[in-house]
Amino acid sequence: MSHNLTGTKLPKVTFKTRVRDESMNEENPFKWQDMTTEDIFANKKIVLFGLPGAFTPTCSSTHLPGYENNYETFKALGIDEVYCLSVNDAFVMYQWAKNLGISKVKMLPDGNSEFTRKIGMLVKKENIGFGDRSWRYSMYVENGEIKEMFMEPGYDDNHAEDPFEVSGAETMLDYLKNK
Repeated sequence: MSHNLTGTKLPKVTFKTRVRDESMNEENPFKWQDMTTEDIFANKKIVLFGLPGAFTPTCSSTHLPGYENNYETFKALGIDEVYCLSVNDAFVMYQWAKNLGISKVKMLPDGNSEFTRKIGMLVKKENIGFGDRSWRYSMYVENGEIKEMFMEPGYDDNHAEDPFEVSGAETMLDYLKNK
């Protein structure tokens, strides 16, 4: 199966997210908010990157911080928003962002792995006790259509390693600067 999705439209998916609601006068002022792929991608230029898991070494030390540190450069290149997607729930994604001091990149929980499965990026990581997770990739999306995708090599269930060569912020910035 080819995983180069360039030129294809994103699937219609609803993400279960949590958003801050200051009117809730509670210790934990968050409410559930469904966000669809339409809400996120319609009439926008989006950079989305998917990774295996919150709080994991490469994702925490390099992948997510690389996009956060280059956020203003992405905006200067005409990108409306940068999203980090993982097959984790909204609570985990929030705490991970808080733990790393992420304030610019938006966290997108794919807790049911519906989006990841529908784009063909779902892999088994049972060899390390993770169950089903996202393969590592990045994509540039215009109005819901994938214009470019960078997928790590070696896509496979229970891959012994976690390659991180082409889905980082630098590769995406190089593409955007030269497109």
